[in-house]
Amino acid sequence: MTTTLDNAGRRLFGIAFGLSVFTIVYNLAEGLVSTYFGFEDESLTLFGFGADSFIETISGLGILHMITRIQANPNSNRDGYERTALKITGYSFYALVLTLVVTSVYNITTGQQPTTTFWGIIISIVSIIVMLGLVLWKLKIGKALNSDAITADAECTKVCIYMSVVLLISSGLYQFAKIPYTDSIGALILAYFSFREGRECFEKAKSNKHCSCGHG
Repeated sequence: MTTTLDNAGRRLFGIAFGLSVFTIVYNLAEGLVSTYFGFEDESLTLFGFGADSFIETISGLGILHMITRIQANPNSNRDGYERTALKITGYSFYALVLTLVVTSVYNITTGQQPTTTFWGIIISIVSIIVMLGLVLWKLKIGKALNSDAITADAECTKVCIYMSVVLLISSGLYQFAKIPYTDSIGALILAYFSFREGRECFEKAKSNKHCSCGHG
């Protein structure tokens, strides 16, 4: 990447900035809706999915800052703001892992089941469509700018799709087949992804590598 941007480069960075802002706003809205219906319907997977979205919002702020930094100086390394955002995100993911594991074990041992997982199906389908679009668009912008950081952010966003698929499968199996404990098992799988994301956040906070992966 050159250090001097032409009009096309500035336009592409503007699109990258806009995509990051959209990601933050979407994750915030998704978190509010998912945690509300997850709590109302007693669906742990949906609630955990919503909590993950709130954490992704924190990570998104770091990525937004990263794009601004790279636009100003493409050869710069990760700064203190991004490292702090990564550490906060990492601790938040670990807290979510603990919550999901403990609650899942409790639900399994007590036989706790959701009242419905209908909203988990709807929210997961919307999330898959939106996140797939974001991945493809970010990849396109990253390649056009020859930016490893923006391309890596797009690759990281794929984990959100995987988590949405977990929510869809666990919600669908319970809603239509009434298979017991699928909600708790789905939450445990989300805990696995959250642990990976948290670990990677701390690893990246220690390095100067560009991939600021809030999405794994």
